[in-house]
Amino acid sequence: MKARLYQKYTSEVVPALKEKHKYGNAHQVPRMVKIVVNMGVSASLEKNAVEDAAKDLALITGRKPVTSKSRHDIANFKLRSGQVIGCRVTLRRDAMYEFFDRLIATALPRIRDFRGLSERSFDGRGNYTLGVADQTIFPEIELDKIKRQQGMDITVVTSARTNVAALEFLKLMGMPFAEGR
Repeated sequence: MKARLYQKYTSEVVPALKEKHKYGNAHQVPRMVKIVVNMGVSASLEKNAVEDAAKDLALITGRKPVTSKSRHDIANFKLRSGQVIGCRVTLRRDAMYEFFDRLIATALPRIRDFRGLSERSFDGRGNYTLGVADQTIFPEIELDKIKRQQGMDITVVTSARTNVAALEFLKLMGMPFAEGR
């Protein structure tokens, strides 16, 4: 069975956008291509910090993360080439829609003093990135087993060509944007 948000996309979002923008083809309507969840870990932390971040990321996304390594030596940051500095997961298809549904329905409302997401976090090509300061907003994380608070970046890559089209698409998908900010 397809994800709830995918069914909403095909039954509500595509016809609404197709009618509003007079798209001649359903493939011209913006869609989500992938979601990338990235956790960067400071190189100065203890050795198992990356392993803990990877474990948390695997719990949140349901996929095994790939570790990211540094490419250059940077002495001021005490960083060596090839040192593990983070982990990331790329979600596509059903896993992407399931994660997006959990993000907007359960995780974002658990942020303290949440008033909506900024509309200014688009990159100019229709992709939206939001930063989450703490991984404990996701219900999969057990608070008793957390050793350190870890933030993450979540990037929603869309097929929209402009920020305006992507904003309209994400609003129709249910992303809670702040009004007037």
